[in-house]
Formats: sequence, structure tokens, C-alpha cells
Amino acid sequence: MPRDLASSPVLTARNLSYRSGQATLLSIQHMELADRGPTLILGPNGAGKRLLLRLLHGIIPPSDGSIETVPGPQAMVFQRPVLLRRSVAANLSFALRAAGQPRTRIHGLLERAGLSDKGDQAARSLSAGEQQRLALVRALACRPRILFLDEPTSSLDPASTQSIETLILAAADTGTKVVMVSQDPAQARRLAWDVVFLHKGRLVEHTLAAGFFGAPKTAEAGDFLAGKLLV
Repeated sequence: MPRDLASSPVLTARNLSYRSGQATLLSIQHMELADRGPTLILGPNGAGKRLLLRLLHGIIPPSDGSIETVPGPQAMVFQRPVLLRRSVAANLSFALRAAGQPRTRIHGLLERAGLSDKGDQAARSLSAGEQQRLALVRALACRPRILFLDEPTSSLDPASTQSIETLILAAADTGTKVVMVSQDPAQARRLAWDVVFLHKGRLVEHTLAAGFFGAPKTAEAGDFLAGKLLV
């Protein structure tokens, strides 16, 4: 493991596994995520990416093993935004109140999301890209130490994707550790500091992004980047 990956870990998983019946769906002996830029979780369909994200965030408990994180709030944004049946501003107000943050931050969050003129609009009437931007800044309202993202741009057009990626990089630049699942290697090239590559529920490769894309160490990672189907 490159030394940088093991420095100042913000999250450590040990002997982590998840089973369903007799099937082991995920098994990771050891993984440390450094307190640096975004970590992108890549892999083919069925590799266990989304399952790993939910385990790391504590949505579901592991069958075995432990997950240790640094102190501080966490947040998660899903592939499809989960918004309250309220106005845009009310969604932010709810999050701020839950986090013990002042409502005076609403204007700044609206501005950050590019929604300054839509505070009174029903959140669920926004476009798909606007809804995802709202979901993202609502998650950032609690100033999370770790932000988990589950393919937040998978159904968005290029312009909306660019807006979301800008918000993600800005969050990372201000000290939030981003852990994100993506199906898009090109997106990972744009965002990742390091890459966690899964295949068949196993951690096949964890390395700095430059090394992963420039010289993958495993045949599975090489085939994935070449666009080959992995079975």
C-alpha cells in the first residue's frame, strides 16, 4: 500500500464481511481511507460497491468485522434524491435544525447550490439536477466529517453532472472526506485522489488514482478500464 494511503486514516475497516444466507456478498480484510481527497469506489455491476457504502455509513450492520471512523457527523446522498414534501428552503431549514446549525445559513446554502431564486419552490418540483444539488448541500449543511455519495450523477445530463462534481470537489477542498460510488471511470479520473476497486465482493485494488489509471496492478482492474465485461 502506498504510504499516503495509510497516513491519517479517517476510516478503517477490519475483517469486514456481509453475508446473506450462505452467500458472502462482501469480504474485505483491511481497508484504510486517508484524510485526503475523494475516494472513488469502482467495480463492475454486482461487485458490492453500494453494499460497501451502506456498511461504511452504518445503514446496515456487517456480519463480521469492525468499522472505525474519526469523530464527527456523517451524511449520505443517494442516487435518487430523498427530499421532504416541503419547499427548497424548508428542506435546508430541517437539516440545519437537526444539526444544531443556525437557519441564517440557508441563504448561503441556496447560493452554493445555484438555487437562490427557488427557495419558496416545492423541492420535488425541481429538475433532476436541481434536486440532486439540493440534496447535496442539504447533506453538507451538517458540516459532515465524511460524506458518502451513491452515484449522485448517474441519471443527470453533462451540465448537471459538472455542477455536482464542482460541489463535491469544493466540499473536499474544505475538509470533508468524500467517499463515492461511481460507474464511470472518466468521472473517477476527474474526482478521485484514490480508488477502491471491487470485484465479486472483494477488494482487488486500492491505490492512488494516478497509479490505478496509469498502471493498474491487477488483470481485473485492467480489464475494467479497457471496457471488458468481468464475470
